[in-house]
Amino acid sequence: MGPHAAIPLETEADAPQLAAVALSKRFGGVRAVEDISISVRKGAIVSIIGPNGAGKTSLLNMISGFYRPTSGTIRFGNRDITGARPSEVARLGIARTFQNIALFGGLTVLDNIMLGRHVHMRAGVVASLVYWGPARAEEVAHRARAEELIEFLKLQDIRRQPTAALPYGLRKRVELGRALALDPKVMLLDEPMCGMNQEEKEDMARFILDINAEWGTTIILIEHDMGVVMDISHRVAVLDHGRKIAEGTPAEVQRNPDVVRAYLGAGQERPGGAAPTEAPHER
Repeated sequence: MGPHAAIPLETEADAPQLAAVALSKRFGGVRAVEDISISVRKGAIVSIIGPNGAGKTSLLNMISGFYRPTSGTIRFGNRDITGARPSEVARLGIARTFQNIALFGGLTVLDNIMLGRHVHMRAGVVASLVYWGPARAEEVAHRARAEELIEFLKLQDIRRQPTAALPYGLRKRVELGRALALDPKVMLLDEPMCGMNQEEKEDMARFILDINAEWGTTIILIEHDMGVVMDISHRVAVLDHGRKIAEGTPAEVQRNPDVVRAYLGAGQERPGGAAPTEAPHER
């Protein structure tokens, strides 16, 4: 185990919290995802890896409601959420971050995280942000939760700064906070460490592990740093050309010859069968 290793799961027999069954997505004649099935137990950290164009982001987009599957089903607990709108998926407890940071640059760190509370706000997010009378008591409660997350993510010193002025690594941390503000049961993290230096990656890995350990939040992430993936994941699923070619524990995936071929090309082998440190980025 590395310095930020995942806590072993103790619920091997539990039914899946989230399951995709025979999921496919086509854009015209292009098959972005083809017949992928994956199940995730409550409290797991699952990484989805694969070369450029493997279909990783498309898979997350279907789970989060941004894409409607061409075929297949998605279940969240006992509920069929296939084709549900992103707002419905969020209300059920599935939060999402994106490859490209999607913060409101003119708003402060606090206000961006407050926006993540919108699914819990009966009075409406606009009323809460401007502190109108009917929303005052509710706004105070949501602000307290936002401040708790700011402290958790060590953002206290910049809480009143506009996010547009922040360094890249801190903006990624704010986006994580906004997703966490939904109090999600499942978090879908699309390249949460992309563009970070090594110190920032270590910080983000620690935050992800703490979220998983302290709140029991299930984590599904796409990540290209194989050192991070192998260190923090309970399970790893490998996609290539829209299909799942391997799934298992980090150690099992590292030894899988299909994974080595997908990353390095047929006929090439890395000593020990290990996956490369960095996977090609998907655009």
